[in-house]
Order: sequence, then structure tokens, then C-alpha cells
Amino acid sequence: MPDNKIIGIDIGGTFTDFVSYDAATGTIENWKNLTTPSEPIEGVLQGLRQVEDVAGVDKIRLGTTIATNALLTRRGAKVAYVTTTGFRDVPFIQRGDRRSHYDITWIKTKPLMKRADTYEIGGRFSAKGDLVTALDEEAVRTLAATIKADGTIEAIAVCTLFSYIDPSHEQRIRDILAEELPGMPISISYDVLPKWKEYDRASTTIADAYLKPIVSDNFHRMQKRLDAIGIGDKIGVIKSNGGESTLKGAAEAPVQMTLSGPTGAVVATRVLSELTGIKNLVTFDMGGTSTDCSTVVDGVEHVTTNFEIEWGLPIQIPMIDIHTIGAGGGSIAWIDKGGMLRMGPQSAGAAPGPASYGRGGENATVTDANVVLGRINPDYFLGGKMKLDSEAAHRAVKRIADQLGLEVDAAAFAMVQIANNNMLGALRAVLLQRGLDPRDFSLVASGGAGPVHICDLMDISGIPQGIVPNYPGQFSAFGFIMTDARVDRHRTVQQISKYFDGARATAAMTELVDGAIAELVSQGYQQKVEIYRSIEARYFGQNHELELSFPANEFTEETVADLWERFHEEHQNRFGFAIPGETIETVNLKVVAVAVSEKPKMRELEKGEGTPAASGSRKVRFEDGWHDVKTYDRGTFKQGQTLSGPAIIEENASVTILQPKQTLRVDRLGNLIISA
Repeated sequence: MPDNKIIGIDIGGTFTDFVSYDAATGTIENWKNLTTPSEPIEGVLQGLRQVEDVAGVDKIRLGTTIATNALLTRRGAKVAYVTTTGFRDVPFIQRGDRRSHYDITWIKTKPLMKRADTYEIGGRFSAKGDLVTALDEEAVRTLAATIKADGTIEAIAVCTLFSYIDPSHEQRIRDILAEELPGMPISISYDVLPKWKEYDRASTTIADAYLKPIVSDNFHRMQKRLDAIGIGDKIGVIKSNGGESTLKGAAEAPVQMTLSGPTGAVVATRVLSELTGIKNLVTFDMGGTSTDCSTVVDGVEHVTTNFEIEWGLPIQIPMIDIHTIGAGGGSIAWIDKGGMLRMGPQSAGAAPGPASYGRGGENATVTDANVVLGRINPDYFLGGKMKLDSEAAHRAVKRIADQLGLEVDAAAFAMVQIANNNMLGALRAVLLQRGLDPRDFSLVASGGAGPVHICDLMDISGIPQGIVPNYPGQFSAFGFIMTDARVDRHRTVQQISKYFDGARATAAMTELVDGAIAELVSQGYQQKVEIYRSIEARYFGQNHELELSFPANEFTEETVADLWERFHEEHQNRFGFAIPGETIETVNLKVVAVAVSEKPKMRELEKGEGTPAASGSRKVRFEDGWHDVKTYDRGTFKQGQTLSGPAIIEENASVTILQPKQTLRVDRLGNLIISA
């Protein structure tokens, strides 16, 4: 039975965003309120009080930064690391490389646990999966007694040699420890990341254990609070891959929550691509604390396992590839020792917030600069629900202006330009640094501050077209109501083309498919499941793999021959050469299982023509000085109407600034399409 009423909730660093869809009426509503950093669920409950009949809601999907913040601030559990004899130092040796070859002050990133809390257990498999030494079960029981006597260990990570080939030792260690230490959170690498590369697997498993107690505790408290208002069984949380999971499922695999919140905007951008037919989009999600950028290429978001918490500290679970920087509306202006103006990454956040919020903040921020420049109407912030203090913004910016010897408006404009250049770096990271041409893309602005800066970013990035979608201030929350439950399963199964064992590969792929489906079913997802299979392969001797889709159910002679042919073609397309006849090595098998949910239907706008009627006007500062600029209410726009800049388009959670010489048209769904 489809969900008739869905609410998406995105808990950000400054605001908590809400989008509600009612299938019976076909209406979508959106709102936001300030985040409560000390207890995020409070901000959620405050927002849900605006829902007339909460008990009548069928599904709530929530994006949270609980895991992200625990990793970034290193406030996770005290972890004991258990591994094969002789390999306790793998998390400390890491990859043996350096961030900078010539910086003698550089200090290697420390793992998430201490060396004193690492333990070795006898027992080992070979690289081919042959038993070398039997598991020392007595040593495992002795270890359990040691951990129990210590009394400070809060979680255990187990990662034994070559467990991705044969997990029996890890599974037996887990069972013994669970028997001897009931209630202790335990993560084993075969469940977390059954792939080769010992350090990456160890680091990811440690991160999972590091997060388990804090995520489990937070979700337990969240469950109780939501049960109290009758919706505890209707909550789904968003994982880093953009898919949905239950609270219980997420608590059992918390490392999957590493980048929960920002994924919503990318999912929504992929939906935008489907609806508009625009295949190449780059997301620019600027909130109060940070800016997130990602790409949708040929209508598909990019999923990666190449993620690091800090340099040299990998987490290799599948996640949407998002580049995040500390630049948002709350980014604080400061003067460095050389007398140069800088913006962020420090943020005023939700408490106290920018000076203009009137909550005790005194530092000048990007939001304050936009108020000074007339880009934000202090009387219409959040559609008039929150009044901004214009005088406080001017005082804060004046302090910066006085240090620079500038007029207040000149200092404010400089603040915005520097913030724009910071965000330009994030766009270049997801485009130019990956060989993508900005001229082939459209820039999608979201977050409360994204539409304010989209035209600036188009101008300096060379991106010819911009899109301000519907509900830009709550775009991630909108993406959450559009997502599906999803499980990713990976496993290393190395073979070479000359001696490829199709039966072995089929058995491993089938096991991954069955496991992914079983995980969805165990979490209560009974709807239709779509399966996507793929393989990572390379020429034998190479160090990096190419991912190829594998649409068949079995590795037959025909499907394998097609796989080798497509590998040569993809290698030619990607790198400009291929080596026909060269031995190919398969490395990892991948499965994505998606429990497809019914999606909200988007209404088309009534058709119109000409220019919308202006709602007012005000002075706005652009690069060439102050202009008298007409303002427009986005809610009055009709399909096909156009505008020429300069212009200001206001809505309840954001404002779009159209520069002089730029034009805008309204598409059939109400998206604002901007051209230079």
C-alpha cells in the first residue's frame, strides 16, 4: 500500500527543514525552524507541531548528522581492535604515504582507537582462503575477560586477515565475544566491508564500531520521543548512499550514516534531471554552515567508496560522492595576520547565529553581508516568520569595514565575493578536477543561501545555465520524500580472465543479491525490489579498477565474453587506449538492491506569458554599484513567463538574485531556468 502522506526532514547545522507531501490532495508543503544543536530531536519535534494530524502521517524520512558530527569531532566510543597475530599495527602504519612530502611539521592522522586497545588472536587463512592456522578460541575467551576487567571499552572491531574470502574466524570471534560480553557492540569486517586492502577494511570497521554506541543511544532516545507522539514506527533514516533504512537497521550499521543529510539534495537533483530532461547537473547546496557540491552525469548520481574522514583515514562504504566545504550563510568574516579578509570556515551556526538573527551573535557573516547589500529583505526572512536585525548586521559588517578602511557596502560586497570564490573551489573539485567541462553542465542551487549566490557562481565558474528548483530552501528534505530503501553489498572475488570460474562468480553474486534482499525484508520493506549488479575489473597488474554493469543473473560463457569486450571498450573510452587480448582481472562484485516506493507527482503550473507582476522594489548593491531592483513573489509565477535582470525573486525559505544582463524563464513545473 503506498504512503499517502510523507514528510522529509533534514537536520542541518543551522536549520531543520521539512517537506510534506499529501497524495490525497497532491499538495506539497515546506517549512523550517532553527536546529537545536544540543538535542537535534527537539528541533524535529518543534517542526512536527506544525503538522495538523501527525498520527495520520504514513512515513517520515529523516537525514541526520549524528554520525558525521561524532566522526568529525572524535566523540565516538572507546574501541578495542581485534586482529590476526602480527597485524595489530595496520591501523597505525596506514598506507605509508604522506600528505606533504616536504612539510616536516606534518603529523600523521591518528586512528579512532589507541594502540593499547589493540589485541591479536592466533588463527589465519591464506590469500587463497586455505586454512593456515586454526583459530585460538581460548585466546578469544581470555581477551573477553581482559576487556571485561578493563571496564572502559565501549565497542569492539574485529578484522582478521583475508576474512573477505573466508569469514568463519571473524564470525566465531564475534560469537564468543557476544557470549562472554553480552550487550557489547561488535563490528566484524565481513559484515561492514568484505573487500580486499587490509588497512581500508580495518579503518572502515573501526569507524563502524566507533559509531555504534552513540548512534544506537541517539536513535533509541529518538525512538522513545517519536513513540510518545505515535509515529515511532513510521521513521526511516537516510543513509550515505541516498537510500532509506529503518532506525534499527541504521543503528546496526552506523557507518552507513556517515553522510546522511547532504545526500537528499543529490537525490532531488537526479529527480530534477528525470523531470526536465537535463542530463548533466552540478549541485550547489549552500546552507547556513556548509556548502555541498556533487554531480549528476547522464541522469545518474555518482556513488563512491573513496571517502576519508580526515586525510589518510578512509571509510569505504558506498556513498553519494559529495564535496563539502565550510562555507555557508553563517560563515564568519575575519582578518588574518597579513591584514587580508577571510571568510569561514568558522560558522555562527544556529546559536548564536549571524548578528542579524538577534540571538546574541556579534560576528559579521555572509548572511549579514547580504542584508547590508539589500539582497535579503530583513522583514521577509523565512517568508516573514523570522525578522532580521538590519542594524545589527550593519554594525557587525562595519567592524570589518573599519579594519579594512572600506565603506560598509564595499566591505559587505568583498565578503560575498570571497565566499563565492571559496564555493567556486568546491565546484571545480567536482568538475574540472574530474575531467568534466563546466560548459556541459547546469548549476542547481539549493539550500537557503544557494539561490542568493547562484548567479554569482554562474558568472565566475563558466557554467552557462542555472536552475533554482522548487523548494530550494528544503531541497534535501524534498529529496528524502523522493528516495527509496536501498542496500549496497560488495565483496572481493579476484579472478583472471584466462582461468575465470563462472560458477564461483555466480555463487558469490547470488549470495550478495540474497543478502541484500534479506536485509530489506528484515527491515520491513516488502515492495518491489530492483537489483543492479556490477563488477570492478582491471588489466592484470594495474592498481585501479573500472566498474562495469553486469545485467545478467549468471556468469555464462556468453555473458563473460560480453563482459571482457565491454571492459576493453570502456578502457578505451576512459583512458584513450585498450589492449585487446590482455589478461583482465576481476576484483570486486557489487550489488545494489532498491525497494522502490511510489513517488510524489509534480504538478504543472498554469500557463502564462510575458513578465510576472512585481511585488515591490528595493535598492540592491551589485558590482557596478546600487540599483533600484524590482522584487517578485515566486508563488505568483506561471509557466512560460520570463524576467530580465536585475531582479529579486522571493519565496518563503530563500531568495534568488538575478544579476543585470541575466535572464530567467519559468518552466512547466515552476523551476527557474537562468541564462547568462
